[in-house]
Amino acid sequence: MAADPTDPGGPHSGRYSYGRYDDGPDPLAPPFDLREAMDELGRDVMEGTSPRQAMQELMRRGLGEQRGLDDLMRRLNERRSRLQRTHRLDGTLQEVRELLEQALEAERNSLQAEDSDDARFREMQLDALPPSPAGAVRELEDYDWRNAEARQAYEQIRDLLGREALDQRFQGMKQAMENATPEDVEAVREMISDLNDLLEAHGRGEDTTDQFREFMGKHGQFFPENPQNTDELIDLLAERAAAAQRMMNSLSAEQRAELEGLMQQAFGDPRLAEQLGRLDQQLQGLRPGEDWQGRGRFRGEDPLGMGEATRAMEELGQMDALAEQLSQSYPGARMEDIDLEALEATLGEQARVDAQRLAELQRELERQGVFQRAADGSLMLSPKALRQLGQSSLRDVVGSLSTRRGERETQRSGAAGEATGATRPWSFGDTEQWDVPRTLLNAEMRHASGDPRALDVTDVEIVETEQRTRAAVALCVDTSWSMVADGRWVPMKRTALALHHLVSTRFRGDALQLVTFGRHAKEVELGELTALEGAWEQGTNLHHALLLAGRHLRKNADAAPVVLVVTDGEPTAHLEPDGHATFDYPPSPETLRATLGEVDALARLNAAMTVFMLGDDPRLEAFVDLVARRAGGRVVNPDLDGLGAAVVSDYLASRRRR
Repeated sequence: MAADPTDPGGPHSGRYSYGRYDDGPDPLAPPFDLREAMDELGRDVMEGTSPRQAMQELMRRGLGEQRGLDDLMRRLNERRSRLQRTHRLDGTLQEVRELLEQALEAERNSLQAEDSDDARFREMQLDALPPSPAGAVRELEDYDWRNAEARQAYEQIRDLLGREALDQRFQGMKQAMENATPEDVEAVREMISDLNDLLEAHGRGEDTTDQFREFMGKHGQFFPENPQNTDELIDLLAERAAAAQRMMNSLSAEQRAELEGLMQQAFGDPRLAEQLGRLDQQLQGLRPGEDWQGRGRFRGEDPLGMGEATRAMEELGQMDALAEQLSQSYPGARMEDIDLEALEATLGEQARVDAQRLAELQRELERQGVFQRAADGSLMLSPKALRQLGQSSLRDVVGSLSTRRGERETQRSGAAGEATGATRPWSFGDTEQWDVPRTLLNAEMRHASGDPRALDVTDVEIVETEQRTRAAVALCVDTSWSMVADGRWVPMKRTALALHHLVSTRFRGDALQLVTFGRHAKEVELGELTALEGAWEQGTNLHHALLLAGRHLRKNADAAPVVLVVTDGEPTAHLEPDGHATFDYPPSPETLRATLGEVDALARLNAAMTVFMLGDDPRLEAFVDLVARRAGGRVVNPDLDGLGAAVVSDYLASRRRR
């Protein structure tokens, strides 16, 4: 909205003009909610997809009600199939045959009414015509027609061929040249001759600026597209000429020979066909990158003339280009590559809107830094994306805890403790004291927006508290191949995300260390674990994992020690003193002895140990029961949906016990 500059009263006179906002993004548009998109990307990355592939998959699938590239591609293929199933390309040949039969029948009827040697001779001439339409039309070029209707039908053939030949290469020429006079034909032939001269000069590298301007001044009525220079003119003509060539390639060899022969009779002037052939040769030389060799398969019943068939081939070519853009499968592909105007022309306005929304989503994800470069140059999830995924995972866990126990993690972690200095909006069930300044500030800001209520429940913020006991937590997760094969890979990662987010946002004083263990164990950052791909590797080296867990606890000796182990198999590897990992299955006595030795070491640190056993392997069950007895810990056997809730609940319980 803006004041009318022509109003002498100025902006206070009450007169305003309204218009569409086109200067950049709409400032009143709702902000992108990327939580669902980040959840989708995170899920794919955690399943082992590269970040770049995850982005491509998101664009392909779409998001919620937002349709993706797969849907656009499906609609494009349906349109292409419908076009090819409906039409065939020999409409001009069929029309020529019908006009030729009409002319010959009318002429024979006239000749049969005559009783003369000349009439019989003419009948013999007609009977001796070649069977092919092209040959017959050529033989009849000098025939002196006795019947006016027959002569008119024959002239229509030549007129039709000329208009179709021009319509293949110049937009709207079929209609413009209807009932063309010899002067009209000569004007077109002169235009094509001048056009060939212009292209020849351009091909020699000459500056054709003045020549182009002179050409358009003389023949501009033939080019409604209004090209601005010689290159634009060549691009326009070459695209259409290539489509015409693809149309010819799509015909059978017999049909192609017939049309090529018939073109010599266009408007009864072979010079026109000669100029058109010269034009096609020049365009192929100037734009060799156009598709001059392609073809299409049309199998419908609706015949198309040469001009219509050429436009159908242009449409197919446009659909091929759109299909490549929508596939996003080439190096450096981006949503901005999609030709929105061509997409709208082919599939309608909604398709354009869908593609625009996907491009905006991609730009917003990149703008908000979902990915970042790792040290080796590869893409990985950024800390911001990991926080978002952690928040989502924790939200799911909290919902599971609420269902199982009737309580919420947010309330539990902030109840009856010391103030952290932070506040949060009040939720039903919170018992903490109000933060009065923040509450009143929220009310005043709401008043400023026009809400007259003195105080609303949404204004209330409470003082956030937490239990101040500091914990050192080692989360050891099994990354052996069985975790991937049995569908436990992503639940394990989501559990780590949820616990990491809880610790980093609500218990910032706690020291959390993530440890993965397969053939060897390794301390990892959250981003490494999230992007970790499953790999075939024999060995479940719990011994090495507990070694690293113990080292973490000793580095944080002033904190309450907590060890959480997620595994689906008994230990089958241990670490030798030289650092070499030894694998045995069934587990060797040395592996069991080394692993239990680390369990005992953690027990001496007074660590609270919980083993989360996945699956129902009797051998694993016997082993973890032994671990629990020796460590004074617990064994939990959750299903995959409840793994995250079990780990988070146990962590919170360990803190409360401490």
